[in-house]
Amino acid sequence: VLLQAMAELGAYRCIECSRDAAELYRDYQRGVLRISICKSCQKPVDKYIEYDPVIILINAVLCKAQAYRHILFNTKINIHGKLYIFCLLCEAYLRWLQLQDSSQNTDPDDLIRYAREWDFYRMFGIASLEQTSFLVGIFMTLWWMRSEMLKTKSDFILLLKALLLSSYGKLLLIPAVIWEHDYTPLCLAFIKVFVLISNSQAIRVTLNLNRMLSWMAIFFGLVLENGVICLFQKMGWDL
Repeated sequence: VLLQAMAELGAYRCIECSRDAAELYRDYQRGVLRISICKSCQKPVDKYIEYDPVIILINAVLCKAQAYRHILFNTKINIHGKLYIFCLLCEAYLRWLQLQDSSQNTDPDDLIRYAREWDFYRMFGIASLEQTSFLVGIFMTLWWMRSEMLKTKSDFILLLKALLLSSYGKLLLIPAVIWEHDYTPLCLAFIKVFVLISNSQAIRVTLNLNRMLSWMAIFFGLVLENGVICLFQKMGWDL
């Protein structure tokens, strides 16, 4: 009865076919564990429960759908909020550093230092608004294309969590800036592309969409984000 109730609630999901599963493994006591088999695809529900976290991370970096399903559905990871803030700090720091490099004023006056500190807060606010507009564009597009997939609050929360976690690639912005090289602009472009690919995979895994629809949502998210950037530029803000 308990297993049936868990299956109805969709406690876990098969990483291969994304069908609901009641359990990931069965404990036969004395250290004997047996991975559950999916009733739909006849494959192990989640093979990653036996893998080292480093292997799981490598598979996630390779954007494997199975690794994404393991992280999103079969683990209890609640760092998406902190990760989101840290990614915004990385992006704000990068913009702030580029802004300081473009400024030739080296006056150590307290007023100048205060202005520079305010610039960082301003860049953080701009990065937050741009990221928010990007997410809003994605949700609006998905709601317009497949409104039945976002019927409940939990669906929105799950997709938001997936998008925030899949933006972890932005953490690479700091090393790219610290070890500055002639190819740094190219590295930053690759990081941007990697983050977008990860976002697209997160949408596919969460909603079981095809690549075309997930990339369409990413495209309209970028359109709205760039619209916000153009608005800031018309206001005369340095981005």
